[in-house]
Amino acid sequence: MINTKNLIKKIFSIKNDKQHKVIYFLGLKFKIKRKIKRLNFRTVQDLTNLIKDKISILPEDIDLVVGIPRSGIIPAYLIALFLNKKVCTLNEFINNLEPLNGHTRPIRENDKKIKNKKQKVLIVDDSIHSGKSIEEVKKQITNNLNLNHYDIQYCAIYALKKSKNKVDYYFDIVSTPRMFQWNYLNHPNANVSCFDMDGVLCVDPTEEQNDDGEKYIDFILNAKPLYIPSFRINSIVTSRLEKYRPQTEQWLKENNVQYDNLYMLNLETAEERRIKNCHADFKAKIYSQKEDCIYFIESNRTQAEEIAKLTGKQVICVETDEFFVNKKDNNATN
Repeated sequence: MINTKNLIKKIFSIKNDKQHKVIYFLGLKFKIKRKIKRLNFRTVQDLTNLIKDKISILPEDIDLVVGIPRSGIIPAYLIALFLNKKVCTLNEFINNLEPLNGHTRPIRENDKKIKNKKQKVLIVDDSIHSGKSIEEVKKQITNNLNLNHYDIQYCAIYALKKSKNKVDYYFDIVSTPRMFQWNYLNHPNANVSCFDMDGVLCVDPTEEQNDDGEKYIDFILNAKPLYIPSFRINSIVTSRLEKYRPQTEQWLKENNVQYDNLYMLNLETAEERRIKNCHADFKAKIYSQKEDCIYFIESNRTQAEEIAKLTGKQVICVETDEFFVNKKDNNATN
């Protein structure tokens, strides 16, 4: 018996990879480059300003603000500070640990918990996407607390149009793709990103260590880790010299850095690299060729800006937590 569905798939099918729409027709394969949506990037300062501007949407009679670890902790404590309310983490709330309000300002008398009154609790996360995380939190609360004692409401600072109704309060609609200052260094998008090495994955060498000799080799082998993502990195692109590949690979292995590619600068000496000053040019060349990479995580601000200019692609600078993209690039859309 002929399986109609399988037959149709063999004749015609469409799939999406990271950068292309792939069409199969009568055994032929066609790839159409997909437009890359511009990243919506938000900083801690953006978060703080938004909460201050829109905090009036929250009820005045909140007794307790609860932050969902980890990303919900920052906005929860900001809300509690601005409203002068008690605050704790989700785990502390579930385990009935006494929340703290600090000693700078006393909690107003009319904000104190009244005996036999339901405690009004605001559960806070930084964002909501599909709503699965909030649903998990609701299950935890239902399974561990007597809900007769609480009036619980949920808040996400950033929401999507499709998920905004899954919380009681939201502060802004920010569409995907989106990343935040507080999580871009440990984000699933690492698998479509290029990462710089020094100043990102590990600390920068000092001038004394950067001697292109024994001290530099010792630095490479023993550099202090800085930001190691728990997700697999597509490509590490570093202006370290190719001759130091064995030591670099050893450090990456010892520090559990997961990655697919390691690109290094193929010059003989650090002096030659200094004269040519080709750090940004080299990184931009690799990044341009990597069609499966749509983000570059760079340590140096000047280089980050230059890489974005040369490639027309998106770059985040670790030094300043800034987002760069060539505004003239027609492939980046909001």
